[in-house]
Formats: sequence, structure tokens, C-alpha cells
Amino acid sequence: MRLLASARRFRRTKLVESVDQLEVLSKVDEESALSARFIFMTLMSAGIAILGLLLSSPAVVIGAMLLSPLMGPIIGAGFALAVGDAIELRRCSRTMLAGTLLAVAISALIVLCSPIQSVTSEIAARTRPNLFDLLVALFSALAGAYAMIRGREGTIVGVAIATALMPPLAVIGYGLATANWTVFGGSLLLFITNLMTIALSAAVMARLYGFSTQLTKKQTRLQVLGIVGAFAVLAVPLGISLKRIAWEANASRQASSIIRGAFDPKARVTQVEFDFDAKPVTITSSVLTPRFEPHAQTNVTNQLAQALGREVSVKINQYRVGTDIGAAEAAELAAAKVKAQAAATDRQVSQLVQNVALAAGLGRNDVVVDRDQQRVFARARPIDGATLAGYREIERRVAANAPGWRVEITPPLRPLPTVRFDDEDRPDTAAIDLLAWAARRVSAPIELSGSAQHVAIVRRELDRRGVSDIREVEGNSAEVHPRWAPPAED
Repeated sequence: MRLLASARRFRRTKLVESVDQLEVLSKVDEESALSARFIFMTLMSAGIAILGLLLSSPAVVIGAMLLSPLMGPIIGAGFALAVGDAIELRRCSRTMLAGTLLAVAISALIVLCSPIQSVTSEIAARTRPNLFDLLVALFSALAGAYAMIRGREGTIVGVAIATALMPPLAVIGYGLATANWTVFGGSLLLFITNLMTIALSAAVMARLYGFSTQLTKKQTRLQVLGIVGAFAVLAVPLGISLKRIAWEANASRQASSIIRGAFDPKARVTQVEFDFDAKPVTITSSVLTPRFEPHAQTNVTNQLAQALGREVSVKINQYRVGTDIGAAEAAELAAAKVKAQAAATDRQVSQLVQNVALAAGLGRNDVVVDRDQQRVFARARPIDGATLAGYREIERRVAANAPGWRVEITPPLRPLPTVRFDDEDRPDTAAIDLLAWAARRVSAPIELSGSAQHVAIVRRELDRRGVSDIREVEGNSAEVHPRWAPPAED
């Protein structure tokens, strides 16, 4: 009783009496209002989010989170629930509904107009809420409510990024536009899970700081029941999500334990990956072990099927390591390093392909990548007014951002540069360099027209640059005029 009394006294003096509840409610009202600013920022945030998802660019998606104003009305709904204010709850609900519909509509419109409509990794990541999504929403809501109560609204920006409310809405728009109902349903469940978790957590934090029905006009019992009923209905998807999350978390824990028990105590389970959507449920694991266990996969499969009560498919990759102390740990670190390097390489290649495709006016599928030789090839589309020098500059700029890679962009057939000579019969080396580059990229013969002496000089310079398929045409000009040679007649 003494401890309980001390806790109540601490809450009253350190929490409730340290906050001006009416002032906080006024700020919450302002943040949750349906204004022109809210509509504009929601549209911009949704547009940026869907573009980032289609491009599979985390940086762009984070930019959308920075702009998203959705945290305001959701936290406002939590405070309205805490004080039993039905009017404020309806106002926040209207703002949330308007923001949700606008975000889904603009996202769907952009997807319908976009040539890229494939499911990217960023889209797939937002179609299945899990335990970590729930915890992120919980902690973000508590932090956001605290920031609002304590007058540290700048923290809301970080909270908005962590909770990531806008990307799921953009994915809902994507699913609607592409009629992909699996994506639509998964992202909708994720959004509702985040929304309910944030609103309820904010209500708990508000009650902790003394926000109660005494701060608002007298509420009827019917209004209170209406508020509770509305949240109960919305909480049904959250309950479904929680049930599935709990089962998956328990399955993950059991799988890790059973796999670990099937090997030597010195063995190290480096990863356990699940595909709960597959039928049967697929489990893949990698184990660093001093001794191979030939029947481990069969034994683990049988034990997991019995423990989970459903059919499972298990694949265990065993890697033998030394028996000395620390061998498994060293192997695990080495494997993690290799995996990180591979992931970094994949990101580099993806970005390089994207850059080449944009520079050459192509789709990503039109770019050829040779990972072994670290080379990238693309045949550029004709661009009005672009010269050979322009295409070479495009190739140079792309290659400058890809150290260690050889970028080759084949230009369309364009007029070749004229090679001029100075008074001492020295050729224009810049023109010869461009001529050699074009001949190597196009892999077609060229004709040189001019005086025999100057043609011989140009031919010698081209041969030094690796170009040998050259034809000569008689002429008397002091300049050498190259052109693409016509196809040889049969």
C-alpha cells in the first residue's frame, strides 16, 4: 500500500501537475485539423512514396515519411479517446479518412500512368505486418505522445519516419491500381495495425499524464459507448494481425530451438528464414558446425511438423568449421561480411543499371550486365540533337560514378567528326579519339576520304587506338572526312 501510495504521489506531482493539459489539447487540435496544408503535404508525401516504392529506393521513401502529416490526426484520436471527446474524435477521423483516401487515390493514379508496375522489394516489405512492425508502432506512438505533451513537437518528425504510415497507404494504392489484392490486403492490414496501435498507445500515454473526461464538456454515456464501439470494430483487424504475429513468433522461436538442438553444442545457427505464405511453410537455415549431421534436415522437419501442427518444408545448409574455440564465431563473421559485400554489390549494380538506363533512354531490362568482367552494355536510343561527343560524355559521366566497372554505351549512327591538321601536319587528336571511340562501340567499318598522306596519318593513329577495320577513299582534301562504310555487297 505504501508503494502504491508513493507511485500515485509521484504520478500526480511529476506527471499530471507538470503539464498544462488544456494547452496540450489545443496543440493536438491544431495538428489534427483538416487544412489546405494537410491536404497538400499528404498528396506530395504519397506521390514521393509511391515513386520511391516503384524505384525500390529507400532514400526516396524516407523523404516521403518526412513530409507525411498523418501522425497528427492519429495521435489526436488517441487523445480524444483518453478524454472521451466524441466531437474531437469525429474531427480526427474525418482528417484521417480524407488523408487516407487522398494518399491512396494519388498513388493509384501514378501507378496507372507509370510504365513500371512490377512488385519491388520495397513494396513487398509492406504487405505483411510482423511483430517488429507492431513494436515500432507502439514505441513510436509513446514517443510521439510524449513529445506532444512535453512540447517537443520536433520529435514527431523522427516518429513519423519510424512508424512509416505513408508507404503502406501508397502500397494500398498500388494494389488497387494493379488489381493485386494480395498486396492490397496485406498493406491495408499493416496500415490499420499501425493506426490502431498508435491511437491506443497515445490514449494510454495521455491517461498516464492525467488527461481525462474532466477536461472536456460533459459526455453522454451513449457517446462514450460510441467511441469504445468504434475502436472495438477497428481493433478487429489488429486482433487478427496480433494472432498471426503471435503464431509466427512462436513458430520462429521453436524452429530456432529445434534446429540448434539437432547439432553439436559448438555449432552456430547463423540464420533462420521463413516463408509463411508458402504451402507448406518453408524454413531455410544455415548452420556452421564442426561435424556434419546427415539426418538433421529430416529430424528437424519431423519435429517442427509435430510442434507446429502443420506441414513444413525445411532446408538446412551445413558448413563445416574447425572445432577450436571461436572457429564458428569467426566463420559466422566471415559469412556475414561476405553477405554484406554481396548486398552492397547488388545495390551498386542496381544503381548502375538504373543510371545507364536513364542515360541511354532505355528500360532496365535493356541493359546487359557482366558481373564476372564487371562490364555494363547498352545500346542507346536516338536522341534529337545528340552528337557522338554527347553520347561519349554520357558514358563518361555514368562510368565516373561506378569505379571498377567498365561502362559501354553504343551510340546510334551519327556523322563522324572531321579530322583537321595544323600547319605541321599534326592531326586533331580529340577528333581521332572520338572517331576511335565510336568505331569501337558501333563495331562497324569506316571510310576515310582525303589526301593519301593525311589518310595514312589518321589510319596509323586509329590503329594505335585499336581500330583496324578501315577503308580508304581517294580524295584531295586537306582534311580527312570519315564516314560509316556501307555494308559489303555479296
